[in-house]
Amino acid sequence: MKLIILDRDGVINQDSDAYIKSLEEWIPIPGSIEAIAALSKAGWTVAVATNQSGIARGYYPLSVLEAMHARLRERVAEQGGEVGLIVQCPHGPDDGCDCRKPKPGMLRQIGAHYDVSLAGVWFVGDSASDLETALAVDCQPVLVKTGKGERTLAKAALPTGTLIFDDLAAVAARLLT
Repeated sequence: MKLIILDRDGVINQDSDAYIKSLEEWIPIPGSIEAIAALSKAGWTVAVATNQSGIARGYYPLSVLEAMHARLRERVAEQGGEVGLIVQCPHGPDDGCDCRKPKPGMLRQIGAHYDVSLAGVWFVGDSASDLETALAVDCQPVLVKTGKGERTLAKAALPTGTLIFDDLAAVAARLLT
């Protein structure tokens, strides 16, 4: 199985320090929907792992998050592709869960769902916590410069072996060559 795991905010859609709180605020990064569809059509399973503490903070209900994910699936389907499992952590930073990145619970859930080893699977994110999460389960850390990516690149010492791309479209182009 060819599996790739994506963070959501800052990788697939625009991010905001004020949170993405409505369907109107969920705006795909140019090329991201097409990249997911192209990967899917080429036989890749594209899963998503996303921290969504805005739910715990009361900024938006689970129904709004589900609508965003339905829109993502719809937009990718319009391009002939498919989004696989989407897992989210609805907890706040102090809730002590094992799913909030940089803890590896969501990635382990994806691995268990597909019954695959995560060793070497690309996990694409835009933050230091995404890269830490990848390392925790032996995934290949991949940083995109969209979202918080440029900020991460400027301030964080990246894990050895981290792959760096301009955006998700560039990641897909690399995997599809």
